[in-house]
Order: sequence, then structure tokens, then C-alpha cells
Amino acid sequence: MTTVTTLLPDLPIDKDEVLELSDRFWNPGKTRFWSDAGVPLVIGERSGYVLTDMAGRELVDMHLNGGTYNLGHRNPELTATLVEALGRFDIGNHHFPSVARAALARELVASAPPGLKHVAYGSGGGEAIDIALKSARYATKRRKIVSIVKGYHGHTGLAVATGDARYAEIFLADQPDEFVQVPFNDLEAMEAALAPGDAAAVILETIPATYGFPMPAPGYLRAVKDLCDLHGTLYVADEVQTGLMRTGELWAISKHDVQPDVLVTAKGLSGGLYPVSAVLLGERAGGWLEEDGFAHISTFGGAELGCVVALKVLEMTQRVETAVRVAELSALFAERLGALRDAFPDWLVEVRQDGLVMGLVFATAEGAKPVMRALYESGVWAIFSSLDPRVLQWKPGLLLDDETALRVLDRLEAAVARTAEGHA
Repeated sequence: MTTVTTLLPDLPIDKDEVLELSDRFWNPGKTRFWSDAGVPLVIGERSGYVLTDMAGRELVDMHLNGGTYNLGHRNPELTATLVEALGRFDIGNHHFPSVARAALARELVASAPPGLKHVAYGSGGGEAIDIALKSARYATKRRKIVSIVKGYHGHTGLAVATGDARYAEIFLADQPDEFVQVPFNDLEAMEAALAPGDAAAVILETIPATYGFPMPAPGYLRAVKDLCDLHGTLYVADEVQTGLMRTGELWAISKHDVQPDVLVTAKGLSGGLYPVSAVLLGERAGGWLEEDGFAHISTFGGAELGCVVALKVLEMTQRVETAVRVAELSALFAERLGALRDAFPDWLVEVRQDGLVMGLVFATAEGAKPVMRALYESGVWAIFSSLDPRVLQWKPGLLLDDETALRVLDRLEAAVARTAEGHA
């Protein structure tokens, strides 16, 4: 039988060779950035919440690729589901009804806030955001999209224009007449942006991830939805990183008394095994599915193998024991992180937390970077927020065991103490 080894007889087995080939043929900027940052990670084996670098270093994964690995790397239940699905399915044909796509759509709608009735599929989060924004433009016959300063919603055509200029300008994707940004938690600015009555949609991550997880002020998201309703604008909830039980609720937006017109999910929906994303649409936003079902076409969107895995992800995520585990971990981290902040108040200046969505804010403009390096050296992988490098993103897995949780907390405390000395 043909194996990966025989398919790739020249597969590099030396980490330095992989780095060299990546620098030459893949992405020199990204490869060099991480090496220069002191994190020359090349992932080899991976299982549960542990990564093993090709050089043999074990790392507890507290980044999870933005929540892609909520249930762990190569989760045995998910892997078994995919293997079994391969006995019957492939990606399918996007033109025709499919048992896997229909079943996942039914379960997503059943899990969603009231008012969401249809599902459109993509293969990744950016594509799903594009579908969401196109749907809002269809429903309202308006072009303007309102998002937040330092927001992030992906790198595809419409999605990248909603985000930070760093990602839009390099590809000439900034369109200030059609894409308006306002500060997060600034209700006055949001009202001013919506008052002309020309906005198709407001798009918001329930907790902005790449911005470093600033928490929505009490009542802010509900007030934004009220403004949207007042001005005929659709509310798009980007739950790509905050959904699927990360905050202790399946969809974080449910905690804010908001029924969005559109909800987007991706990353963790895939189980880290097969790319799939989904856009949940209300009747108004999903009208194009009735008018012209061919208006958006995606060959790999809603691939049947991905849908089967996603069904298992939804089932596992909604188990009572998963919710209990998230609550236990949330309490443990809240207690220990609060004590750590109290011990180093001049260095760790803020802990942002909603369930297992956490941002640790340090005192200097790039304070999270030395903490990230110190953690890497001690066997923990966590990433700084690219749009606010003061903030370390701290994202435990939903099923993390106590022993590992305590180990990473001990290592975090050591890293904070060590970098605090350098800061002083």
C-alpha cells in the first residue's frame, strides 16, 4: 500500500532543512519572522493539546490556531468519524442536495439564536464572511459595511476590507467609501455611522480576537443591534473564534441578548481535520437562496467529509460534560490569573476573560512578545495579538485536563516573573 513516506520520498526530516525550504519556496516573510522572534517552531507530531517540534521540544498548545483545535489535535472521536466517513463520502458535488450538508444545516439552525433559518457553506472563515456581507448587501440593496477599528474578519476580498489597514492596504483592498470603521465600545460613533441609513451591515466579532480580546461593555452589543434595527441595517455576528462553547455558551452572542441577522462560524467547526465554514442566515439575508441558489458557488464549501466531522464537533461541544468542563477550567484560570495580576500589577496590568477566551495585557507596547518567548522556552505555545502586541492570547482547550492546566499556569507564572524583572 502507498504511504505518505512513499508518496513523499524526499520528505525533509531535518528541521533546519524545512526552515530553509520554507524560506525559499513557501513564505519567506513569515518563516523569518518567527525565527527572528525566537519561536522557530516546525510542528511534527501532535496529539490532544500537545505539539512536538521537529527538534523534539514538546509544547502545550494554548493558541489552538484561533480555536481550530478546541477539542484537541487529532481528537480520537473526530478522527474516527472522519475515517468512517471516508468509507462513504468525498467532498460531494456542490450543485446537488446532500445528506451530510442537509443534516449539518439542520443542526446548526437548531443550535442557533432564534431567527436564523438557512445555512450557506464555505471552506474557511474569510469565504464565510464574504458570503455574509454579500447576503447583507442583497437584503438591503446597500453597499456600506461598518466594522470596528482594529477588527479582523479574514483575508478574502470583502473580509479583508473590513479589517485593519495592515492587511487591506498591501493589496489595495481598502475602500473607505464602502467600508467604515468605528472604535469598539463607542456607541456614539456607531450611531453616527448608521444614522445616514445607508449601511448594509455591522459586522462584529463578539469579542475581537486579533485586537487582543477587549470585552464588550455591558449592553454595548445589544445597543448596536437596536441601532441596526432602527436604521434597517443587518447585524452580522462573527463567531469564528468566540463560538462553539469557548465562552461557556455555544454561541457567545447569546450571552448579550442579541439575535443576529447573520452568524458566521468556522475554525473549530472543522475539528482541525477538514476545512468547513458556515453562514447562518435569517429570512431577509437568506432571500437570495430562494431567488437564485446559484448566486454564490463554492466547490469545496460544505464538503461532505467536512460536514460529517462538523456534525460530530457540534454533538461533542454541546454535551453536558463539555459545558461543565469549560466552567471548571474558566474558574481555575480566573482564580490563578487574578492572583498573578495581583502579584505583578505593574507588568500584568489587566486580565480579560470570558470563559476560555482570555487576553493578558502587559505594560509596554509589545509586552506580550517577551512573555511569548519565555513560554515557548518553557514548553508552552501562546501567541501575542498582532493588532495589539501588549496582549497575549491565552486560549485553553475545552477539554484540557487538570494536570496540564496546572502545568501551563505554573509555567505562565514563571514566564511573567522572569519578564517582569526585565521590564523593571
